[in-house]
Amino acid sequence: MADPEKGTTAEAPPPPPQPAAAAEEEMTEEEMEEVEEEEGGERKELVDKLMKDPQVLAALQTKLRRFLGTPSGYISSLPLAVKRRIKALKKLQLQYTDLEAEFYKEVHALEVKYDAMHQALYEKRKLVVNSEYEPNDDDCDFPSDDEEEEDKALSKDMEEKAKIDEKEEPKVHDFDENTKGIPEFWLTIFKNVDLLAEMVQDYDEPILKHLTDIQLKFHDEPMGFTLEFLFSENEFFTNKVLIKHYEMKCVPDKDDPFGFEGPEIFKCKGCSIDWKKGKNVTVKTIKKKQKHKSRGAVRTITKTVQNDSFFNFFNPPPVPEDPDEDMDEDTQALLTADFEIGHYIRERIVPRAVLFYTGEALDDEDFEEEEGEEGEEGDDDEEEDDPDYDPTKEKVAKGQPPECKQQ
Repeated sequence: MADPEKGTTAEAPPPPPQPAAAAEEEMTEEEMEEVEEEEGGERKELVDKLMKDPQVLAALQTKLRRFLGTPSGYISSLPLAVKRRIKALKKLQLQYTDLEAEFYKEVHALEVKYDAMHQALYEKRKLVVNSEYEPNDDDCDFPSDDEEEEDKALSKDMEEKAKIDEKEEPKVHDFDENTKGIPEFWLTIFKNVDLLAEMVQDYDEPILKHLTDIQLKFHDEPMGFTLEFLFSENEFFTNKVLIKHYEMKCVPDKDDPFGFEGPEIFKCKGCSIDWKKGKNVTVKTIKKKQKHKSRGAVRTITKTVQNDSFFNFFNPPPVPEDPDEDMDEDTQALLTADFEIGHYIRERIVPRAVLFYTGEALDDEDFEEEEGEEGEEGDDDEEEDDPDYDPTKEKVAKGQPPECKQQ
């Protein structure tokens, strides 16, 4: 409608459009927080995904090692003359490493020499365990905590109580005075040692009752050792001996010479087991249903898959011939565990078998581990509360000099 005085319309012009930035400013604080939370969640999800990528992790570890090796660029900022001296020290260090490798080779040669002497003792042990030799009085002249039932010092009342307790406790075996040798010697050791017990399944035990000996043999060229598991005749397989061979290297890695810490197992080889029909415990048969894509018919198929068993120990994954060839993580983990078990049997089980049978070796290991972890902090408080506690005596006992008192 026109204004008669001004000759213009009474309608006001439309407001100018708002810029995009202004529209964003009108968002409430709650809406902004929601957007930030969503963006933060997306970032976290991306980071989690990247951290699970082995290649990303490897790159991060490489950068971290470089950073730790040259903190704040200190080494790279040194004068050229100082860097030359460091290179000279590294060359000396490499010479030391080469000498260390020679030292370990001589140690291995010494092990081979003494192993020949150990074999005679191992053979006597095998004869006793398998009832091929009955020890005489001179052989048994060894003190023990329960020697002759504590020198037959138990009273008749104590003897009666022991008989009652024996009747109440469930029998753990059916051995008696007529039992020959030491039955289930190696099976008991396997069950006592956690590292081995984890491998042994219930259906492995009847087979391991036939294990009569584990023999250790050292080799010079190539450096390594062999574990031979001897079995009596049984219903499971025809092998008399199952063999596991370990090869070691005692040469610093050319790509990482300063990482050398002595001989290390890098390869192992098992043997084939000649299982009797239907007795192979390393495999199991499963039934699986399959549906035809077009007709919709369903059929049942039988499939053989690997079964958990101690005897998989004789079928380790192959090690690539090319040392530079990459191995997948699962294979690497299996080999690492295998090397650890082989080393433990060589270093601990075979030389100290009787102590693992009785459990004494286990007690020693548990004590050392607890002592290393907990220390003596808890005992200190109790000793300080003791009125007779003398810290000076404790320091002398630990080889520390007592504090000097001023005159």
